Amino acid sequence: MMNQFDDFQKLGKENMDATMKALGAFSMGAQQIAVESTDFAKKSFEHSTATLEKLVGAKTLDKAIEIQTDYVKSAYESMVAQSSKMGELYANLMKDAMKPVEAMMAKPAK
Repeated sequence: MMNQFDDFQKLGKENMDATMKALGAFSMGAQQIAVESTDFAKKSFEHSTATLEKLVGAKTLDKAIEIQTDYVKSAYESMVAQSSKMGELYANLMKDAMKPVEAMMAKPAK
């Protein structure tokens, strides 16, 4: 009877350890995503502000259209790159957070 209690207690400790490791990995991944999102928003704002300044200084309609076209093209390219980067960060977050759980589940049952 005591042996079963010890096994149950050990299983509970292993589950708690795996959960804490998973939460730690999740927290780290979430921090990376937050930092990356903040950096992208800052860069996007700076790029928009610089483009607006160029538009205000444009002498001709053709120059203004050129500035706006360049802005849209670069904004689109940076958004596609950012989306790819964020996708990788989310995928890594889930992989890292699930590793402790997968390791626990891979252990044979006694």
